[in-house]
Amino acid sequence: MNLEKLKEAESAFLYKYPGGFEHPDMLAMGKKHGMNKRVTQAQNFFSKSKFRDHEEICINMAKVISASSMVSLFEKPKFRDLLKALTEKEKRKLSNGLKNFLHGNQEKGFNDMLTILRSAKLAKWTLMTIISTYFHPDKEVFIKPTTAKGVIATFELEGLIYKPQPSWEFYQRYRETILEMKDFVDSSLTPSNAAFSGFLMMAMNS
Repeated sequence: MNLEKLKEAESAFLYKYPGGFEHPDMLAMGKKHGMNKRVTQAQNFFSKSKFRDHEEICINMAKVISASSMVSLFEKPKFRDLLKALTEKEKRKLSNGLKNFLHGNQEKGFNDMLTILRSAKLAKWTLMTIISTYFHPDKEVFIKPTTAKGVIATFELEGLIYKPQPSWEFYQRYRETILEMKDFVDSSLTPSNAAFSGFLMMAMNS
């Protein structure tokens, strides 16, 4: 990690937006994305006790994805169509995968979800990571391809090679690196991991 570049980006951002994500422009942007609303929704839909009904879990996954401003408009209807085409067994596997990813064996959960999405050619990083980003906003990371590739290149992150096909190995390493980077910047830039990634994205484009 190029710490000098990260600190330069921090200084430039705080100069332009004093107070970081408490700056009025950043608060307005946050309101546009409805992050707090999505977090509350996800934490209500996907608490551990809710996973007794895999059909309802799948319906709620579609609701969260459809409402998210961070998921492509092209991916939303495709995900809904996927759910309509899944067998009961596949819906159960998808639901159990999300349960494990949020509450249990993360690697198994990630790979089970990946198997279902890959069967429909929907193995997208955004679909794989959006719900966990809302459910655990300070623990998990949202991976948007253009942002991830740019962050790796701009801040010279070693040992990370982005690939379009989601993998647990990359996710785990990328998450570890993002959480490490957060420790080096002012807390006003890290109200959530999604916000911190937004700061990195804006820093790359400035």
